[in-house]
Order: sequence, then C-alpha cells, then structure tokens
Amino acid sequence: MKKILTVVLALLLGNNIFSQGLSDNEKRIIDYVNKHIPDAEKLLTDAVNINSGTLNKEGVKKVGALFTPEFHKAGFSTEWVTLPDSLKRAGHLVATRKGKKGKRIFIIGHLDTVFEPDMPAGPFIRLNDSTATGQGVNDMKGGDVVAIMALQALQSLGLLEDVSITAYFTGDEEKAGTPTRISRADFIERAKTCELALAFESANGLNSVATARRGASGWILKVNAKTGHSAGVFSTGSGYGAIYEAARILNQFREELSNEKYLTFNPGLIVGGSEMNYDESKARGEAIGKTNIISPSVVVTGDLRFLTEAQKQAAREKMKEIVNRHLNGTSAEIRFQDGIPAMEPTEGNSRILKTIDEISRSMGIGSTQAGDPGARGAGDISYIAKYVDCIDGLGASGRGAHAPGEIINLKEFPYLIQRAALLIYRLTHTE
Repeated sequence: MKKILTVVLALLLGNNIFSQGLSDNEKRIIDYVNKHIPDAEKLLTDAVNINSGTLNKEGVKKVGALFTPEFHKAGFSTEWVTLPDSLKRAGHLVATRKGKKGKRIFIIGHLDTVFEPDMPAGPFIRLNDSTATGQGVNDMKGGDVVAIMALQALQSLGLLEDVSITAYFTGDEEKAGTPTRISRADFIERAKTCELALAFESANGLNSVATARRGASGWILKVNAKTGHSAGVFSTGSGYGAIYEAARILNQFREELSNEKYLTFNPGLIVGGSEMNYDESKARGEAIGKTNIISPSVVVTGDLRFLTEAQKQAAREKMKEIVNRHLNGTSAEIRFQDGIPAMEPTEGNSRILKTIDEISRSMGIGSTQAGDPGARGAGDISYIAKYVDCIDGLGASGRGAHAPGEIINLKEFPYLIQRAALLIYRLTHTE
C-alpha cells in the first residue's frame, strides 16, 4: 500500500519532491522534460496522424522525415538506409553521434504500424486529461517520441558531449522484409559496434521492463495417406487417412508440450480432404471433402514461440518424434522455418535493469522489475540480443496495441521520458 501511495503522489505532484537520490544534472533533466511535454505531445500527434502501415512505404518515409530534424536538434547526424526493391519495404532511419565517453548505446525504435491505408483512419485524439488514442500511438510512435525527447533533453543541457549513440528506427518491424538476412543486415552490423541496446517498444506501466522476449519461428506439417472408400477406414488394409493422422499429431503436440513454460505452438491453418491444394507462397489453401473418401493429404502450418535457443531446439526434436509415430497407412513430415530469435534473459540484461530500478526509486515512482517474457512477442531487439546486453519496453505505456482504439497513458508519458533520459545519462557517464 505504501508503494502505491508513493507512486500516486509522484504522479499527482511531480517528481522533484522525491528526487533525493538524483544528482543536480539529473534534476535539471527532469525539469527540462517537464517544460517540454507540450513539444513531445505535438511531435506524437504529428507522427500518429501520418499513416505508416508497413506496406505504405511513402508513409513510413514521411514519419522518418518528421523525426529527422528532431534528431538533428539532439546533435545527431542522420541517414536513410534503403533496401532492395524486391523487399518492398521503405527502409530505415539511422541517427548517430560518435564519442568515447561511457557505454556505446544502440537505441531501437520503428516507424511503421500495423495499420495500413485501407483500414479506417485513426488520428490522434485526446480522450481525456490522461489518455489519447490513435494508430500506433502506443506501438510504437509513443516510444519513438520518448527516445527522441530524452535525447533532446540531454543535448540541450550539454550532457551528450563525446558520447557514442546509434538510434536505429526500422521501417518494417511489424512485418519485416524477407529475407531478414537482408532487411536486418545493416541493423545487426551497427548493433555489434555497441555495448548495449535500449528498445522503446511499449511499456507495461512504470514498473516493468523486458529483460527477455520470446522468439518466433514457423513450421509446416505435411501428411500423406492411403486413400480409398471410407468404409475401409481403420482397417489394416486402408489405414486411418491423413486427417486422423494430422489430428493425432496436433493433439500429441498439445498433450506433451503445452505445459512447458514460455513454449507455445499455434496451428494457424489446416487444409485437407479428398482433394487439396496449398499455396505456400500465399499461405492459402483449398480443399474438396467427400465424406465417402479417405483423405489422402493434409497440410498444417503454425508458429513456435520460445524463450531460449535450447528450448526451441528441444521442442523441434520432440515435435519430430511425435510426427514419426505414424498411424497405419500414413506418413508425415514436419519442416521448421527460422524467424525472429529470442532475446534470452542474461546477467548483462539484469545489470541494466538494476540501473533502471535505481533510477525509478530515485524518481519516486517505485521499483522497476523484469516483466513476464511470455507476455511479449518477438521484436527487432531479438535480432541483436546475442551480441549485446539488452532492455526493451522503455517506450510509452497504454493498452490495445495493434487494434483500433489503441491508447497511450499521457499521465505516465513524462515519467517515461524522464527515466529514459536519466538512464542514457548514467550509462554514458559511467565506465
């Protein structure tokens, strides 16, 4: 109860009365952010009012053009990283400044949203004094603004001299251009030159950040079987058919693997019948089902989400074992497709969390802890997690991401900008 009252008072009265653990420079940072919240909200409004669905390349570039001068205000040089036309993606905005002081930081944002131009418009609208709605307001244009305003605060106070920071705002996070070995090549190489990464995907409130995120991959199951008159199904001569075999496999996946923490596998499409066609390039199938014919083929596609590479590999081996327990008259094979790797929990990630927790306590907004990795999907930070220490979930808070009516919490917005600025300051001013 004491912690709850402290946070409420901090939100209502401002942080300064609780900032006993902050240095004079850090108090100046908080004051600067408080004075420039109207600027932050204006920038957020302008960004949200540009449709930047991943496939809307011009819209993505417009958001990049909006943010470019904002990075210049923070003393960064900028460039636009183009991608091959075959990827059908806009490209990425990269902002850099070089120095030798403190940790070399890689900041991650993204310019695109899930809302394409053919969807209903979702402009920035204030709902009341504490919330606003709009396409991407939370995921993740709010997070982009948190990062940019934090950097501007530090620059305005002369606190970015001789630091090394790369801010990389991708243009296709929601639907990465494939192959990702091309669309994420520059992203990964630049991250490797840094020591740690801070990602500004949406926050789960003031008191939780992500020290781990699950990875995502895919699988396709193909089942073949003897066909014939349905009167013979189950018999030694006719066997069970492809549909029963597919059902057996999926059910045994559920029975033998579904209780493992952080492991999920969802069949998203199943096609089977007396005649069946599946187009893998379009993830589309069609079938004719005659009930008096034993089905000769089935295709199932799904995803596989995991917290560690070891967990992914163990799950794949178990799934292959289950697939190989063929029912009479059937055969099956499963093929796996790599997607986004996991951001595994590490000691290095926990060390960054400790710094964030110290800052949060000094600000008077309570402790900050590691959130549940199972509550987050994969993200851009996962591509580089094996190279650098990482934290995610530093962006705007709210709810309803990826859905009409997405909301940002405007009351928490200033505190998240302040904390981001304080975190970057401490990381760049300590060895």
